Amino acid sequence: MADSTAHIYQSLAANLAIAVAKAVAAVWTGSGAMLAEAIHSFSDCANQILLLIGVKQGQRPPDAKHPFGYGRVVYFWSFMVALLLFTGGGVFSIYEGFHKMEHPEPIENAALGLGILGFSLALEGWSCWGNIKELRVRAKGAPFFRFLSDTKDSDLVVVFGENAAATLGLTLAIVAMILAWQTGDGRYDAAGGIAIGIVLLGVAIFLAREVQSLLVGEAADPEITEAAKQIAIDHPRVKRLVKVMTMQQGPGEVIVACKIELEPTMDVPAVYQAVAEFERALVTRCPEVRWCFTEAGDRTDAERDG
Repeated sequence: MADSTAHIYQSLAANLAIAVAKAVAAVWTGSGAMLAEAIHSFSDCANQILLLIGVKQGQRPPDAKHPFGYGRVVYFWSFMVALLLFTGGGVFSIYEGFHKMEHPEPIENAALGLGILGFSLALEGWSCWGNIKELRVRAKGAPFFRFLSDTKDSDLVVVFGENAAATLGLTLAIVAMILAWQTGDGRYDAAGGIAIGIVLLGVAIFLAREVQSLLVGEAADPEITEAAKQIAIDHPRVKRLVKVMTMQQGPGEVIVACKIELEPTMDVPAVYQAVAEFERALVTRCPEVRWCFTEAGDRTDAERDG
């Protein structure tokens, strides 16, 4: 569990320190952009706690009610995080920004606010860089953005999305505060809060779309299908792989259903042995396959199903 949640704990610690610092700065400076950032950071803390709950619940073993385990619980909580980021972060930040736009206030203690924003940006950048390194390790050489879209590790994608949004949001908050401070026009600060809200909405929508596909039941990585095809080619008793279906049941957990064509003259023990060898080879080559169901058939079955 430590390996799978280290990035979440790292982000939680950073966001908790940042949220407290931003809240103090928001009170001292009266900055709407700073308040939006403080709310965003507290929202991130709550989100990461939900992800930890999801990872913990997803590790429960299968039982009679859930024979394939609880792996998809992680996807449910990841989707909840996206919703909270949308409402608790994006919508509220935009609302607060428009409120400040109608009633602009001068920025006070700008130096303190900028110092805290700079400190927050450093922590968020450190946390975001940790996420990027973990993503690169798991990508195993695949293009970064393609892996980000295709990966089944929803918790890592959600944490990276939050931290990337926070890094961009902090940059916008710094620019907005400097403009409001130098011009004496609080509307620049309000515009910064609105821009931060738009960023959060965009990230939340992206995360929701990615997780929704996994929650419904997305096919596993195509490498598993290719491995099944190659095993069928290499196996002396398997004529061909008629059909293969995969489904991602959770991070690192895949269900596979296959149909293979065998010679109709094979006796029952030989069929059992061929099916067992096929399944063992697939699980050995793809350890993430936790459930493999293989049906054997002759040419007549293959023509009907293929």
